[in-house]
Amino acid sequence: MAFAPMGPEASFFAVLDQHRASLLAALRRGGGEPAGGGTPQASSFNLKKALRSVCEERKREACGETSSSEVLASIESVIQDIITSVARNEAPAFTIGNRSSWENIKFEDSVGLQMVTHFTTRKIKSDSLKSVKKFALILKILSKIYKLVQSNTYATKRDIYYTDSQLFGNQTVVDNIINDISCMLKVPRMSLHIAVAVPSNIQGIRNAKFLLIVEKDATFQRLLDDNFCNRMSPCIMITGKGVPDLNTRLLVKKLWDTFHIPVFALVDADPHGIEIMCIYKYGSMAMSFEAHNLTVPAIRWLGLLPSDIKRLNIPRDTLIPLTKRDQMKLDSVLKRPYVTCQPFWRKESQRERGRNIGRGRSRLHAPRARCGILSRISRIAPRAKGRR
Repeated sequence: MAFAPMGPEASFFAVLDQHRASLLAALRRGGGEPAGGGTPQASSFNLKKALRSVCEERKREACGETSSSEVLASIESVIQDIITSVARNEAPAFTIGNRSSWENIKFEDSVGLQMVTHFTTRKIKSDSLKSVKKFALILKILSKIYKLVQSNTYATKRDIYYTDSQLFGNQTVVDNIINDISCMLKVPRMSLHIAVAVPSNIQGIRNAKFLLIVEKDATFQRLLDDNFCNRMSPCIMITGKGVPDLNTRLLVKKLWDTFHIPVFALVDADPHGIEIMCIYKYGSMAMSFEAHNLTVPAIRWLGLLPSDIKRLNIPRDTLIPLTKRDQMKLDSVLKRPYVTCQPFWRKESQRERGRNIGRGRSRLHAPRARCGILSRISRIAPRAKGRR
């Protein structure tokens, strides 16, 4: 849903306080839709399911991650299958869930994109020229993971890559194989003892009123130059510099789980910006098997909305024409389950299609777009320096 102030004269921080109070109240009573949850245009967000999901996730965390003995047993089972195949004079293969098919994905607004229970699979065969190298690399990384878990030590993806950089070729190969192994074993990556650099102690920002996710580093830097953080203090501002990596998504998830403060997304008014916001909010197809650890369905779309281009009188010469690739991306986004179930999002996305090549897309670092969105914030926010 998009965020809107409750009335033209409403204090931004008053709205935030009310929003957070409703979140916490719903959490305490085990669910319930908060008052003033959005505009009449916005589709209703099922907060009850989202908060229940958070509670269930905390229960899982309290019980601990997948135990080391379970991970070791899972790896041993996979290796036993390989040995059995060899003993039968059959070519061994790994069976892995297909992480690139929408057929394997289900959508719940309380969690996001999840892999279905009975998913289609693909085989990484040892007797195929196309996949034999990947088979060998999976086996090699499985061996390293087994040693890490067995010795109760941790390594980063980068550490694993540098154990044999010439063999792996590039970091992306290692990243994809680790995700495939995590999906194949049905365990979170941390349970594989692959370390993720997410701060464990974030108590110093407990007084923050809200978290703002900014799509691009250029916009992030301009907001810093405009003294945004001081003007809106206390707040947290984060950027994933485009499509967010796993660490950034985990950090946003940790901040939400820890503080339950309102979270807003500020992205370009184009198909790529909308998709990036949805990755934070609902996850991605490739990582759908670990949705519970990554998604924050409570994120709200602050802007830049495609309708803002007209509302803020952004000049046409600041707009960037939509390319054929942009149009293809827009068509793809419009078919996503999280867009089809939200009329407001769909309407905004179709505005982008309606402009087509004639108007193009507006980016946040364009002067009028940036000034316009800051002007909107200024109109609904009093001078808040020092406010707690």
